[in-house]
Amino acid sequence: MTQRLAVPPIYSPFQAAVHPRYAAIDKQTIDWADKFQIGSEALRTKLVTHEIGTFAARILPEGREEAIGIVADFVLWLFGVDDGHCEEGSLGTDPKELVAVLSRLTRIAQNPEAPMMLDDPLARGLRDLRQRIAVHASPVQTARWVDALREYFMSVVWEASHRTLGTVPDLNDYTLMRLYDGATSVIPPMMEFAYGYELKPNERDDLRVRALAEMAYFLITWDNDIFSYHKESRAGQYYLNVLRVLEYHDNLTPEQALPTVIAQRDRVTCLFLRIREQVLATASTELRQYIDSLAAFIRAAQDWGVSSRRYTTPEDPANLPAMFHDTPSDTSTEPLPIPCIAWWWDLLPG
Repeated sequence: MTQRLAVPPIYSPFQAAVHPRYAAIDKQTIDWADKFQIGSEALRTKLVTHEIGTFAARILPEGREEAIGIVADFVLWLFGVDDGHCEEGSLGTDPKELVAVLSRLTRIAQNPEAPMMLDDPLARGLRDLRQRIAVHASPVQTARWVDALREYFMSVVWEASHRTLGTVPDLNDYTLMRLYDGATSVIPPMMEFAYGYELKPNERDDLRVRALAEMAYFLITWDNDIFSYHKESRAGQYYLNVLRVLEYHDNLTPEQALPTVIAQRDRVTCLFLRIREQVLATASTELRQYIDSLAAFIRAAQDWGVSSRRYTTPEDPANLPAMFHDTPSDTSTEPLPIPCIAWWWDLLPG
């Protein structure tokens, strides 16, 4: 048995919040999972104890309850794909078969009326999600959601290729893959329709706004790697995690890698705050809401990461912090030595 990694309180300047109907949303998601039989019975039994509805309620503390329910059901569905098909299922070590299944699911997301995979629980769940999204989202938001889902699927196949070979990507490749394989990019279109607005293309595609979104994805996935390391490293199967990347390529122990990973996410957090201040100075009401939602998404993942049974694993308790720190460990304005994200720092004034 590996030693229990002690995770210290990490820096978070973002405010915690949760929708008042979080308990009802969580119950609704449990019922939805049972209705569509998401994952195997054993997997579903675990997923419904992870308070995924509460996580969605933290992401959208003032959003429309019906939309929060869609986000919650979608996150549970994602775990059905990730845990069921990829990490624990046979498709996770067969990229050719996995890409075929995910391509069919992409078609269902594009056209839910397509008569495909009619007896597949994940396909039925996705069809239901897509039809409910269409009630609240504009055609543009729906198309962006499908495009982001496709990015997630592509990264999942990339990860499966490493799982098949037993290889560990370098830090740059891992970072690029992690921007997508956490499915974080699929949430922003849902944040928009949950609050009843639509960003203008020139706002959404502004380099600074795109960088803020990518920084949010980075922070959520880096924090997830920190909080999930105990669970993943003790599961007795292949896993990818930034701590493992540093262990493998830099010959570090987990205890040695952890401060480096925390410093990386702290430096990006500080950059997020600086770029956010720039953008908010001239932002529209809709763009302000979008950026506020990115911050809420980051904090929601942090609060959920240190409290959900998914990561605390009470049967073999993880040593996770009970609070967050108000001071970063790294405030440097120098880019991290990760080429695929170094351009974020080019956006700093001067």
